[in-house]
Formats: sequence, structure tokens, C-alpha cells
Amino acid sequence: MKKLGLATALLLAMTGAQAYQFEVQGQSEYIDNTVNDKNFTGAVQGTYYFKNVDSSKGPLAEAAFLNQASNASLAYNYGDYDVKADADKNFVSHTIGAKAEAYVPTKVVPVYASVNYNHTITDGKDGQKDDDGDRYALEFGAVVAPNFLVAVGYTSVADQTSYDAFNIMNNGVAKAALESAAINQDQDAITARAKYVGAIDGTNMAVGFESGIVYGEDTAYNLKTDLYLTPALSVGASYAESSYAGSPDKAWAANVNYFITPAVAVGASYVNANYEADKTARTTVRDTQTVGLNAKFRF
Repeated sequence: MKKLGLATALLLAMTGAQAYQFEVQGQSEYIDNTVNDKNFTGAVQGTYYFKNVDSSKGPLAEAAFLNQASNASLAYNYGDYDVKADADKNFVSHTIGAKAEAYVPTKVVPVYASVNYNHTITDGKDGQKDDDGDRYALEFGAVVAPNFLVAVGYTSVADQTSYDAFNIMNNGVAKAALESAAINQDQDAITARAKYVGAIDGTNMAVGFESGIVYGEDTAYNLKTDLYLTPALSVGASYAESSYAGSPDKAWAANVNYFITPAVAVGASYVNANYEADKTARTTVRDTQTVGLNAKFRF
């Protein structure tokens, strides 16, 4: 009977579960740029929601956001960057992150807060120096209208080699690196972002919009939109740009995600990050393309 109960629970999780409290996701990216084409990254993230998340309200990908689900997450990213033509850029990177998000109901609007910590370890190759750095971030905001979040924050980056593991997981390593470069040697950065998800009247479709800005040594902003053709299937596009005087400084991306069941999803992404200013001003221009695959499991 115990075996039958376990098998039944697993079957429900894999086929028709409409509520979940845990989410595990993983991804890997292939990196191709003008000086190398044999780099890979890998990332994994686990999230625990303090209450069951109802995934029947709208797009499955946005169930936690639509439920204003408070949560805690851990993430890890691994990257091996090896450029034979540029020895000072050969390294292995490990980024570990912890994050908590909370939605608190009030008499006026739900209040939002988050705290984020990341630690990056850089192992230099070919005699290059090892390095490590920390990053702290706080955000405060409110759900000012149904499914419309506005938040502002503060980020402290104690070392330029510190990255955000959750940014890597959600947006890819190229865009996360662009954001880190924008903060640059200025250890303090101000952030702001907005997010909205809404149904398209008369259909089972929905649309999502996100925008954000990071103001540090330089300024970076990003725009993102997703079209949910069904609650299970979505396609999206995004654009990011920085005033960072280096390479790359702009990136556009496309993605597709599909929930095979309410508990299991797969997806793919493409990012094109290029330097579009005066290319004669520097010796190495890294035009970069990445292709990513991801999977998600909820239970």
C-alpha cells in the first residue's frame, strides 16, 4: 500500500498537480564569441514557497508571481571560460546565491521585499590570480495594481568579479555579466524595476512585461516581454543595454518555454551580446552568442 501511495503521488505530480510548494530548475548555456567557441555554463536553483502555490490562475510560468508567493531560494552557477588567444581571461567561476522574497498584505496594497546574497569564487588558470567577491542586494516595493509590481533597491558589490546567480539563471550569463560591468568599480548601485502580467480579454492568452534599470559606475537598463499563447506555452524577447565602455555593451534575446505538465517544463533561449560603438577604440571586441536549455520540476 505504501508503494502504491508513493506511485500515485508521483503520478499526480507529473501529470495534473495544480498546486506546488517546491520548485527545482536547471540550465546550461553554450557560449560562442569572437575569441572562443568552446565554453559552457551550468546552473541549478531550488525554491521553497512558504504556502502552496495555485498554478490554475493563469500562465503556469508566472504562478508564483500571480499568487504573491513568499519564498526562499538557493542557486549555484558554474562557468569554465578558456580563451587560448587571451590568457588573462582564462578562469573557472563558481557563484553561490541565497535569496528570500516576501509579499505582505496591508490595508492599502501588498508590500514586497527581497534580500539577496551572492558569493563568486574565481579560479584563475595558467598562472592567473584567483579571486573572490561578495554581493548584497535589498529591494522594497508594492503591488500597486493587480499583478503589477514596482520595486526599488540597493546593491553592494564588494568585488567586480561578483555576479548574481539568480540573474544568470533567469537571463543568462551574458546579460548578467553586462549588468555586473555596469556597476563596475562603483561598489554601490541603485536599482529599479517593474513587472506586469495580465490576461488578454476573450482568450486564454496572457502577456507579461518587465523593465529594469541599474545605476552604478555606468547605467544599464533592460526590457522584456512574454506572450503566453496558452497557460503552458510562451515565447519571449528582451533587450539590454549599458553605458559601460567595454565589450559587449548591448544584448538582445529570445526564449520559448513549454510546460509538458503543470509540474514539468522545458525551455530554450538565445542571447546575442555585441559591442556596437567605435570598435577601433579597443583591441579585443567580444561579440558573444549563447544558446541555453533549461528544465523545471515542481512538487
